Amino acid sequence: MISINTHEAKTRLSELLLNVESKQETIIICRSGKPVAKLIPCEQAKNPFKTHPKLKNVTFSEDPSLPLSEEDWPAAFK
Repeated sequence: MISINTHEAKTRLSELLLNVESKQETIIICRSGKPVAKLIPCEQAKNPFKTHPKLKNVTFSEDPSLPLSEEDWPAAFK
């Protein structure tokens, strides 16, 4: 793991990306000596849009982003 300051990261970004890609290195970018960001290979990054295995067979018959009509609301929430 390498730690570098923001100015050096900006200057050497292409080289740093190559190291992350080819050597699977993790690079910590610091501002005033304090870590502010981590540059990691994509395989290690978590995909927030990845479907949970238990939900892969779920299908929606309607658009879940549309509001419910008044009669569709459960009585406890009216």
